[in-house]
Amino acid sequence: MDCRNLHLLTANGSPQHTNKVVPTERLDLQILTANYSSHRKPFHMVNPEGLHSYLIRLQSFGRCRARLDGKLELLEPGDLLLFKPGEPYELRIEAEQNQLGEKMVSSADYHIFLSGGWVDEWWEKYDRPQKIKVPLSEGIIGAFRQIMLEQRRISNPTPEIAEYYLRILCLDIDRNFLQQPLPTYPSYLAHRIKNYIEENAASPFKLEDAAAHVGISVSRAVHLFKETFGTSIIQYALEVRLNMARERITFSPLSLEHVAESSGFPNYNYFHKVFRKKFGMSPKQYRQTTRNHGI
Repeated sequence: MDCRNLHLLTANGSPQHTNKVVPTERLDLQILTANYSSHRKPFHMVNPEGLHSYLIRLQSFGRCRARLDGKLELLEPGDLLLFKPGEPYELRIEAEQNQLGEKMVSSADYHIFLSGGWVDEWWEKYDRPQKIKVPLSEGIIGAFRQIMLEQRRISNPTPEIAEYYLRILCLDIDRNFLQQPLPTYPSYLAHRIKNYIEENAASPFKLEDAAAHVGISVSRAVHLFKETFGTSIIQYALEVRLNMARERITFSPLSLEHVAESSGFPNYNYFHKVFRKKFGMSPKQYRQTTRNHGI
C-alpha cells in the first residue's frame, strides 16, 4: 500500500509534519487511447473478430454509419456507441446528403478504448444497447476533452485524474440512459431542452431560445417538456436557479445581490420573493441559519 505524509498547518501557518498516513487508491481502470477524429474523406474500418477492449464513441458532428446488431445504421450528432470486447465492429464514413441536397463527407467523433475491472462492473450494471442518444452538452463533451488532454500529457505525475474523468463520463452516460428508457425522438428533444436549461440557467434566456436550440416551435417545446417532465420550462428553470442560488448562499462569500445576479435572476426583489416562497425564509436568514449550524 502506497502512503503519503500529511502536512498540517500550525497556528502560525507553518507546515507541521505528522506520521499519519493515508492509502493511495489505485483504480483498476485503463484508458488505452482517447482521441478526436475528423473525417473529410471516405473511411472504412471493420473488425469482424471483435474488439479487444471496450469502446465509447460519440458522434459529435456530421454523419456516418456503424453496424449495429448486424445492420448498418446511420449515426448523427448525439449518437453514442457502446461496444464491449468480442463484439464485431464496423464503421463506414461515406458521402452523405446535407440539407442543401449536396453529397459530402463530413464526420467527427470522440472515442475512448478502455479496459479494467472497474469498467467490467460498470458495464454489467445494465443491459446496454450498442447505441443511445445523449445531449451534446458541455458536461459530456468536456469529459471527453479532459480525458483526451490528460492522456496527451508527456509528463503526468497524476494519471488518476483521467481515470476519474472517465468514471464521471460513464456515470453521466448511465444517467442519460436511465432518463431515456424509451429512446423516442420527442423524449430526446425534451431532454435536450432540459439540458439547455441546466447549462444556461445562470443567464437570462427566453422560451424562444430553448425551442430554437432543438429546432422546434415554442408551442411544441412547451408541450413536449410538460408531457415528459410534468412541469413547465419556466418552472424548471426557476427551480434550477433557486438551487444554484442556495448553494452559493451556503458555500460562497458572494453578496446576496451578487448571488441573485449570478444565478440568473433579473433583480434582487424578485429573487427575494421566490426564494422565501420556496425555502420559507429570506436569503439572509437562510445564510445565517446554515452558517450557524455549520452546514
